[in-house]
Amino acid sequence: MNNGQQRGTEPAGTRRSELIAIGRKLFADTSYDALSMDDIARHAGVAKGLVYYYFKSKRGYYLAIIEESVAELVVRAAATHDLPPAERVRHTVDGYLRYAQHHQAAYRAIVTGGVGFDTEVMAIRDGVREQLLHTIADGAWGHRDVPVLARTALVGWFASVEGVTLDWLDHEALPRETVCALLVRGLGDTLRLIEDYEPTCPAPPREDH
Repeated sequence: MNNGQQRGTEPAGTRRSELIAIGRKLFADTSYDALSMDDIARHAGVAKGLVYYYFKSKRGYYLAIIEESVAELVVRAAATHDLPPAERVRHTVDGYLRYAQHHQAAYRAIVTGGVGFDTEVMAIRDGVREQLLHTIADGAWGHRDVPVLARTALVGWFASVEGVTLDWLDHEALPRETVCALLVRGLGDTLRLIEDYEPTCPAPPREDH
């Protein structure tokens, strides 16, 4: 039985997932504009019509890849396994950095908005920021309701996380553990600042160093 025949017996969900996995590798090595649907189909070993069937267009395929990457990023960052609050925050930041380190092309697309100013990719990026913001709040305060002032401060910290992470990926002059420690320390400072203005959001106890 050849590969094409084998693919014909696979469930639709499995086939779609395989195409997304292939696309993540392709877009990691090649720019969006440099890849045609013919290229994608050839690398996947399928008829071009099959890619169109699942994703309608190259842009639809690209958006599906970004959405899959976002889902993985959120799951990895939020998998806290009932850790104490301080460890939950550290685990979330480290999971975020691990994802960025091992999926650099997807991470850059998520953070920078992907292909030019693509409103749909920007919406996906805003969605992941929102989910991670609530994950941080849950780890710090045990709830996902964020007052306006606290939200503004956390958005500022999160913007710095993206900038630091992109710079780290460009140079990788520091070990991931050091970058994580810097970001967690900065988050602690932000949480203490929030507490000064919003007593309903007490900062976790300062860790001894």
